[in-house]
Amino acid sequence: MKQYLEVGKINNTHGIKGEMKLQLWCDGIEYLRQFNVLYYDAEGKKPVKLLSVRPQKDIAIIKLEGVNSIDDAEKLKGCLLYGNRDDAKLEDGANYIADLIGCYVVDIDTEEEYGRVTDVVNYGSCDIYDVECGGKHFLIPAIEDVVKEINTEYQVIKIKKMKGLFNED
Repeated sequence: MKQYLEVGKINNTHGIKGEMKLQLWCDGIEYLRQFNVLYYDAEGKKPVKLLSVRPQKDIAIIKLEGVNSIDDAEKLKGCLLYGNRDDAKLEDGANYIADLIGCYVVDIDTEEEYGRVTDVVNYGSCDIYDVECGGKHFLIPAIEDVVKEINTEYQVIKIKKMKGLFNED
């Protein structure tokens, strides 16, 4: 499991005092507020103190230590920021997308393997697992009627197969 997970991408400056616009790649502002320190790298070797976070539409306005001018902020445009998974708490039953990718999807009743999760997308109503098997991709809705058990430690997602899920006749 990755220890440092992407929380967002700096996509622009905000004002002249070093604030920046962060495109959120995490669950939202409240999740981001759990962090006192973020990282400029995926290995956790370049920490930076997170001084403030506030919402603006669907992004976050952030202030990082040492970024005190628009010129400082301009240099960070396009930069990804990472959070240490140990510094934040997930809601019960929630999983990091990074932990779901690579999981095997198996039938809860027959143990038949359907493939591995290659991506997780969300178009509004629920997460959808993109599962690849033998070059074919299947989209599995992450709803209670289908996803019955998730064990990221063993990289297994157990599902209850529904008619039409795998384009069978």
